[in-house]
Amino acid sequence: MTSNLNLCTLQFAYQESPWEANLTTILDGLKASKQFSLTLAPELALTGYSYEKMDEAADFSKAALEKIVDATDKKAFGFTAIVKVDKGFVNRFYFISDKKIIYTQDKAKLFALGDEPKYFIAGDEKLICPFNWNGLKVGVLICFELRFVELWLQLRGCDLILVPALWGKSRKSHFETLNKALAIANQCFVLSSNSADLNMAAGGGVADPFGVIYQDDKKRIFTCKADLGRIKKMRRYIKGVINE
Repeated sequence: MTSNLNLCTLQFAYQESPWEANLTTILDGLKASKQFSLTLAPELALTGYSYEKMDEAADFSKAALEKIVDATDKKAFGFTAIVKVDKGFVNRFYFISDKKIIYTQDKAKLFALGDEPKYFIAGDEKLICPFNWNGLKVGVLICFELRFVELWLQLRGCDLILVPALWGKSRKSHFETLNKALAIANQCFVLSSNSADLNMAAGGGVADPFGVIYQDDKKRIFTCKADLGRIKKMRRYIKGVINE
């Protein structure tokens, strides 16, 4: 495990923007990030939900994925996209590192208030589990999944949990509080990214195992150097919470 890791969150308005413009924002963010950093984009940052154009959104996302993969030389990136499968559409998370897709996960907890169950097939909750990346255990909770503590338990032992979100402004305090609580409960780092559209909460950033928050809603690209030694420090300080 490296001792320090540059964690970057993208937070920009994209729901009403042309899809090509959103892709450019993502690629510019990746270009601006340092080598060996990890960048996270908000949920469905390429197309938004686009319920009236799901086929077109899936086609665009598939083509954009190739460009994003190519932009991750000596870097890592996480984002979700609309993907067409045999029985419909899923909201799929991709983790890309050094030009390779090394992990995917479909959103399992769909947000009924946003009509997600009408348009998406839910993923399998049992598949929400840690994966390995560069000596780290990494987990993912997609937006609404952050509210389910039973899913936190499935990610026990993670060094880093990623939370791509499209979370409403009226529940901004919930988003920020849950990210902090997750970092404290699982004694890990939490990197979150949220839409900065006018009706969205922004609030992306980094929460560390001690509950210290690093964020700046005014920045489109916010970067934080995570001292990964704080994970072991907290787990030694308060023993028995995480069994390593």
